[in-house]
Amino acid sequence: MNIEIIDLSVNVPGGSVFVRRWNSTHNAHSPIILLHDSLGCVALWRDFPATLAHHLRRPVIAYDRLGFGQSSARNELPSINFISEEAEVYFPSLRSGLGLTDFALFGHSVGGAMALLIAASSGNHCEAVITEAAQPYVEQLTLSSIRAGKEQFSQPEQFNRLTKYHGDKSQWVLDAWTEVWLSPEFWSWNLDPYLGLVSCPVLAIHGDLDEYGSVAFPHRITSSVNGPSELAILNQCGHVPHRERKEEVLRLTASFLERRAK
Repeated sequence: MNIEIIDLSVNVPGGSVFVRRWNSTHNAHSPIILLHDSLGCVALWRDFPATLAHHLRRPVIAYDRLGFGQSSARNELPSINFISEEAEVYFPSLRSGLGLTDFALFGHSVGGAMALLIAASSGNHCEAVITEAAQPYVEQLTLSSIRAGKEQFSQPEQFNRLTKYHGDKSQWVLDAWTEVWLSPEFWSWNLDPYLGLVSCPVLAIHGDLDEYGSVAFPHRITSSVNGPSELAILNQCGHVPHRERKEEVLRLTASFLERRAK
């Protein structure tokens, strides 16, 4: 697999974000942009982006959101509107800085919600969206698992897993996840006002054992978007399909984009 990797930094409001781009030998299509989960970063995608670039024969771009990974630190915790702010404030600056016109999106967990909001505001420039384990609203299952995660990461050996990827930003990263999602003001959050504005093709991938949301999540997404949509429920799979069912996710994504994207 002959993949060129390029690292760069892009200025956005409040700092700069770390970006990594994987170019395959055949870059015949616009890039697909990866949006990470609540504790994620570029490094935590591991070998998935390179393999995706090879399978899709298109560039793959991933970035650390502000406050995560190798991007600039943030002092204040995100607001309860952080998902829409990513789509309306940070992503447009990133897109401008990278000189992107058309693109596809692949979002994991909360990154999937962000991807849908970006698509809702990008018109024909967003060719397609793949969501993976995305939350379109808040379930009690979501909150229960976040509470369990907060307890888990209170143990030093577990917290050290975060510091490997986020360094001295790790406590902020953890609090940005747990304190915002567990805030009662956030419990009524949902994507319902925006899903009907998504006109590009959407593939919703979800594991039937996802501890952060039931299969009602992808059903809500695919039944509410305005463009063509497809649903893929993976059996005996949890919250990280691209790691737990990597080959299946690669196959589903490549097939979907071949059939649906420009």
